[in-house]
Amino acid sequence: MNENTGKTVIVATDGACKGNPGPGGWGAVLRWGDVVKKLSGGEPDTTNNRMELMAAIEALAALKRSCNVELSTDSVYVRDGITKWIFGWQKNGWKTAAKKPVANADLWQRLVKENARHKVEWIWVKGHAGHGDNELADQLASDAALEVARARRAPAR
Repeated sequence: MNENTGKTVIVATDGACKGNPGPGGWGAVLRWGDVVKKLSGGEPDTTNNRMELMAAIEALAALKRSCNVELSTDSVYVRDGITKWIFGWQKNGWKTAAKKPVANADLWQRLVKENARHKVEWIWVKGHAGHGDNELADQLASDAALEVARARRAPAR
């Protein structure tokens, strides 16, 4: 990845799920010059792929104006989906080549909208391989998933 000169927003995203499906979380780290922003959230019943998508959606949505973005993800699903598969899905009315509905089409459509606002370079990084911001995004996602799981188990008052 390029050194951050402040002209490009450097983003790392990750998703996590405790069970698949199950309680999940997403995390994102955004860097612009010396500014660092950490984002996270979760859902009680979701999948790892949905959380990977949410991380990218929320990271791009957090940028208030159009930006140059280098977005790293350890999800081949997200990277290939937005850079390769999306064009066929859109052309086929959100159906796969096998004429089946695209999984997570609601989130893919949101990601397409956010992606269009920016000039995004989508970068795949190997997960759990020492990529600092990806490790931090992973921790944010895991913490959010655990928080959602704990809230789900908490007795009603």
